[in-house]
Order: sequence, then C-alpha cells, then structure tokens
Amino acid sequence: MDQFDDRDGQILQHLQTDSRMSNADLADKVGMSASALWRRVRALEEAGIIERYGAVVNPSAMGLGFEAIVHVHLTRHDPDRIVDFIRAVEISAEVQECYATTGQADYHLRVLCRDLAAYNVFLEDFLFRLPAVASAQTNVVLRTIKRNRPIVP
Repeated sequence: MDQFDDRDGQILQHLQTDSRMSNADLADKVGMSASALWRRVRALEEAGIIERYGAVVNPSAMGLGFEAIVHVHLTRHDPDRIVDFIRAVEISAEVQECYATTGQADYHLRVLCRDLAAYNVFLEDFLFRLPAVASAQTNVVLRTIKRNRPIVP
C-alpha cells in the first residue's frame, strides 16, 4: 500500500467496531462508492494492515470466569527450549496472549480458565511441565478496565 490516509483510518475504525457492516453501509459512512471502498479494503488486507476478521467473545458468558496475567521466568535461554515453550503456548487453549518482554519476567501470558481449580490444572499439568519454565508469578485479574479497543491510526 503506497499511501495511508484519513479515509483509510476511518475505514479501519468502522471495521474494528463492526466487521459485519455491509460494504454499502461502510462506503456510505466514509463517503465513498462501494467499488472504491472495496478496493481500499482489499489493499488494506493485502498490505497486512487488516490481518483477519472475527467476533469478540465475552469470556464470562462462555464459562471462563478466571483470568490471570502470568509472568513466566525461564530456566535459561536455550534456543531449543524457547522454541518448545513458544510452540506449547501457541497451541494452549488457556493462553489467550503471550508476549516476550524486557524486565524481570521473560514472558507474560494472559490466561483464561473456567475457575481457580482449572487454573491450577493448567499450572501443574501444562506450564510447570515445560522444561524451559523455572517459575511463574500469577496476577489474578479482578476487573477488566479496557480490552479490545480499536487501534486508532
């Protein structure tokens, strides 16, 4: 994509709020023809700016009432163990997000489970069985203040 302008920003804001909006409605909101809008959206997709479309699901409504941020410390930075850790985290249903960061912890995970007992199973049967993991510190999420907000260009 050669240029990103205000109209592209408007398109992205509307799609992040409601990705099911019809092409005609979106074109109307940003003041474009439907065909011109379709080309713009396609260009945003091809440029990798729009990665995917999806639904935002309420974890509590799905029976996932326990949420935690887990700070993971590795035993050592052996590349093979790190690759194994990353692969395991990528396929774990409980791990919603994983970030490699600077600071005290090596990785930060956002974990969703049914309840505290299910989280304990996650720790004992999954996380602490990974050879790369030395320790983990859990911060239980008491209340969500902000999540899944549109990215404003």
